[in-house]
Amino acid sequence: MRKQNRPRRPEGFALIRLLSGGICNTDLELQRGYYGFRGTPGHEFAGEVVEADTPDLVGERVVGEINLNCGQCERCRRGLGRHCPRRTVLGIVKHPGAFSEFLTLPERNLHRVPRTIPTEHAVFVEPLAAACEILDQVKIPAGTPVAVLGDGKLGLLIAQVLQAHGAQVHHYGRHRDKLRISESAGICTELATKLPVAAYGFTVDATGSADGLRQAVQMTRPRGTLIMKSTVHGLVRIDTAPVIVNELTLVGSRCGRFEPALRLLQQRKIKLDQMISASYPLSEAPAAFRHAAHKGTLKVLLTSA
Repeated sequence: MRKQNRPRRPEGFALIRLLSGGICNTDLELQRGYYGFRGTPGHEFAGEVVEADTPDLVGERVVGEINLNCGQCERCRRGLGRHCPRRTVLGIVKHPGAFSEFLTLPERNLHRVPRTIPTEHAVFVEPLAAACEILDQVKIPAGTPVAVLGDGKLGLLIAQVLQAHGAQVHHYGRHRDKLRISESAGICTELATKLPVAAYGFTVDATGSADGLRQAVQMTRPRGTLIMKSTVHGLVRIDTAPVIVNELTLVGSRCGRFEPALRLLQQRKIKLDQMISASYPLSEAPAAFRHAAHKGTLKVLLTSA
């Protein structure tokens, strides 16, 4: 990463020193033109507050919600700040990201990290919150069979979150070594060579591929619910006939609340160490991005000196 000036801290914001950040698929997609992004990427991070309007925050380890909303519009007043039409997004839309020595975020976006959570685990709070968002959107009774399709970083987190919730998770993927992470959490796994048809009332597509949604539609039984977690750069073609004929409910799912994610980490219910493929100093960010782009790589971390 090139050397950058220390950012100005607006009123109500905190100045945060990066401790560790995680490269995710969205960061890689941004490099390929997703959202037309230009600037410093990075939205999964743990940091230390060095300046803030609230004195008690200074010196605290924090993680931060990535959507910066206006707080005044109709959506914000309804508690839908993550959908504010005037929002910026850390490292994604018009707000410099976390892969720099310092970053800024509104104090209201920050969550203190309990001392029992290691910094390298705290980096996972943002994607883990995205996995937890499924349970805020869809009521899945304990013991219900749920199919999770995709064994990448997000798919592994989703499978573990739903398993911790009490669902009967069946995790399908293409990589036996990755599926072993789910198996170590007591999750039933299967290589996605021949997928079942109309077998699940709840299916989650976390493949990150254009073909994943079509496969997930085939796996969902009539009047079932399909949760869509993949963001793919470019248009995704889908035959809507089976969606309509089988009366499926499609649920788009994105960011989530940080509180459930932090609780799961405190309770040590999510296995993360096996999901960290490598760690690089921030000064070697280009090499870290090249590593993260290799097929089969899980989480690559960037750490401050």
